[in-house]
Amino acid sequence: MADFVQKTVNKTAVRDLTVPIASVTSFNALVQAVIDDNPFGCVGYTTKAGETIAAVVRNREHYTAKVNFVDETTGKRVGTVSLQSPSIAAFNANIAEVLANTALATAMGGVAERNPAGESYYCQLRCHDPSGDDYYVTFTRKTVRISSYQDDAIRAAVEDWADAVPALR
Repeated sequence: MADFVQKTVNKTAVRDLTVPIASVTSFNALVQAVIDDNPFGCVGYTTKAGETIAAVVRNREHYTAKVNFVDETTGKRVGTVSLQSPSIAAFNANIAEVLANTALATAMGGVAERNPAGESYYCQLRCHDPSGDDYYVTFTRKTVRISSYQDDAIRAAVEDWADAVPALR
């Protein structure tokens, strides 16, 4: 019987943030800064099909809003709506739609109130290292994760960058 033979060692490292990222605007600014500034020294490349790929790209993302419905008389929460959106534009539009939806508020028996503390944000960036390896840097409100890297120099570069960003300390 043939055995599986390990060919690579992919690593993962996680940094838990001491304070969650405050808003989707701050979150997006942080992610966009990584894409625009390329602080990890990633390189773009061209696929075999001739497609040019940027050094750092958004691989996947989603944003979840929470809206509570509160009974105005008792002040108690009578319902909650969770809205997962594929982009920040959709996130903002969906929140506005639910907050303005009087039929939904009537059906829930309360007034719609946004719950920013219950929101979650997720964006995974794919980074192409000069060595040719792809790795991922994933941001949430509460963590930064580096995954699928092999060279510890990649972790060190991301960690040095994160140490210099106040929101990530």
